[in-house]
Amino acid sequence: MKRRRRPASQSPGAPKWMVTFSDLITLILVFFILLFSMSQIDIVKFRTIADSFQQRQILEFYPSVIPFDQPSAEPEVKSGEGREAEQDLNSLLSNIQSYLKENELTDVVVATRSERGVVLVLQEQALFASGEATVLPDAYPFLDKVGGLLSEIPNFVKVEGHTDNRPINTYRFPSNWELSSARASSVVRYLITTEDLDPKRFIAVGYGDTRPVAPNDKVENLQKNRRVEVIITDPAYEEQ
Repeated sequence: MKRRRRPASQSPGAPKWMVTFSDLITLILVFFILLFSMSQIDIVKFRTIADSFQQRQILEFYPSVIPFDQPSAEPEVKSGEGREAEQDLNSLLSNIQSYLKENELTDVVVATRSERGVVLVLQEQALFASGEATVLPDAYPFLDKVGGLLSEIPNFVKVEGHTDNRPINTYRFPSNWELSSARASSVVRYLITTEDLDPKRFIAVGYGDTRPVAPNDKVENLQKNRRVEVIITDPAYEEQ
């Protein structure tokens, strides 16, 4: 009587191909663990993103769940401070214009409002002798008025010196660059000294004859180009 062969029993456990597959997955996992260990993770941002998924805030309430690294990159919000700064500049402009009219200085000093802020354009004869950078005593009262108004507001102030295109070559001023820079610096020095203003609020720049407001072709235009501009800056303005 022939004996029946028993079918070969299958070994318990996972199929053989699973061993190879699991080895592959393990290698991939180790690879990503190595990448993770070599990278730098911002924990704050990671937690912010994780929380946002839980609270479902992405694209519902905020344009971005990660705070901006630079405050200037955040969306601007019209606040009370912005309105107060605007009112301060308008009040300063009104006071200066009234002073100019009362003292008959409108021919040599012009006060206007631009996107940069309040701009005062002072002709050379209102501040300096020809070819010089020492503030004349006749200019003290007006600069005292400007300094007093600046002491009431925190705005930054930029003072620009400009000349016409006629060359100058003296021991003190070898060119118009030195003359225009010295004139701007003289105005800044007077303002911060007489009113004890913070020097960090000021910047003095000399442009020489590179930024004329009129063609250098006749006496009247040459006179217009020899000027100092005082810009009481608008905090909302970003210079290009």
